[in-house]
Amino acid sequence: MPYVVCTSRLEYVGPTTSVYAQGSTVAEVIDNLSLAYPSLKSYLLDDQNNVRKHVAIFVDNTLEPRDGVLHKSVEEQTEIYFMQALSGG
Repeated sequence: MPYVVCTSRLEYVGPTTSVYAQGSTVAEVIDNLSLAYPSLKSYLLDDQNNVRKHVAIFVDNTLEPRDGVLHKSVEEQTEIYFMQALSGG
């Protein structure tokens, strides 16, 4: 099962420790995690099921583009990181 890490900023919507989650794509992993953490999906995705602008998703240490990450295939040893993207000036 893919290994999932949420940053501490997501502690109110996701797991506070690293967890394993089932799924063959990032979208399936999010769906399965949402069963235990109902607020996680709405924090990560907007009402059109697109990754929100304030969210960064890394798959195996690579920042993935928002428009394609949900369809990215994952394997048993894949590491997925959900992070709050920061911006400012």
